[in-house]
Amino acid sequence: MKFNKDGLIPVIVQDYDTKKVLMLAYMNEEAFEKTVKTKRATFFSRSRKKIWIKGEESGNFQEVVEIQIDCDEDTLLILVKPKGPACHEGYESCFFRKYENGKWIIFEEKKFEPDEVYKKNR
Repeated sequence: MKFNKDGLIPVIVQDYDTKKVLMLAYMNEEAFEKTVKTKRATFFSRSRKKIWIKGEESGNFQEVVEIQIDCDEDTLLILVKPKGPACHEGYESCFFRKYENGKWIIFEEKKFEPDEVYKKNR
């Protein structure tokens, strides 16, 4: 794997069954090793500067089925079985908006209200 100058590699997360792209995140070597060992998607937060397991606050874990790498070996594709919505804003995918007629339109139905879920799991 080819990590960037910050020691990170981008990761596209896709639903194994539906093939829907759920999110884009980053891993460092430690996050990759934890993902392989636990079979739970684990990433590196660039803003918080720490490792995090997807679902550790919401309960919406992502069970890893397969890990692929692109031809340049600088991007990963992780196929998962999600245990709930991927987006912290309450949508199934982080890609819930599309550009149409000069503006961004929400085209997905919200699955939960984030404040309610995060308060419940803290």
